[in-house]
Amino acid sequence: MLGVFSGAIVAPPEELVAAGSRTPLPKTRASVLVARFLESAAPAVSVSVAGDGSHLAYSHAGESPFNPRSFAVKDDIFCLFEGVLDNLGSLRQHYGLSKNANEAILVIEAYKALRDRAPYPPSHMVGHLSGRFAFMVFDRTTSALFVASDPVGKVPLYWGISADGYVAFSNDVDLLKGSCGKSLAPFPQGCFYSTSLGGLKSYENPKNKVTAIPAPEEEICGATFKVEAAPLFAAMH
Repeated sequence: MLGVFSGAIVAPPEELVAAGSRTPLPKTRASVLVARFLESAAPAVSVSVAGDGSHLAYSHAGESPFNPRSFAVKDDIFCLFEGVLDNLGSLRQHYGLSKNANEAILVIEAYKALRDRAPYPPSHMVGHLSGRFAFMVFDRTTSALFVASDPVGKVPLYWGISADGYVAFSNDVDLLKGSCGKSLAPFPQGCFYSTSLGGLKSYENPKNKVTAIPAPEEEICGATFKVEAAPLFAAMH
């Protein structure tokens, strides 16, 4: 799966910009990245979610039976989901959904609750999801993006910056490498990124900062994000 979003929607994270600056490698424009995905993952679907070249794209080619992909649109909210929720049945009841609602529809409803029922902590919204997952939600009414990964990273997810400053998310690190160079990192497990809720944060440990560490030169990615441990004094109280 692939999501690319313009700088007007997502400000390129400084840590990824810095990673690319340390070791400059060739990059491509976001439009080339989308075209490469559609060619390599055919048959594939690409949906323009904004009028600025931002896209969500997916394919069932090479899909793992343990990590199926689903896509849904409801009330101008787009969701691309990979994985399986173990508690999908109980969450359907919680959100008043039909028995045939898939994970993507469920996440859209959970996102709407987060957006409309303030103050509703995002850590609660994502923390209630049990299973293996990575997903992207784009809300066209507010131009807001919400991305999350499961607590142990069972579904791989990476993010990077293209030559024209688009922020891209994908489960395919090789695909992103060709367009993002070293401005590339694994998306940290147990975390979410929200353009409307303060950027990158841990939903498992909401009070702990998420920081970037430069990766060794030989690594594919230019940086790694880690959730800082709680201070010893705080942990004792």
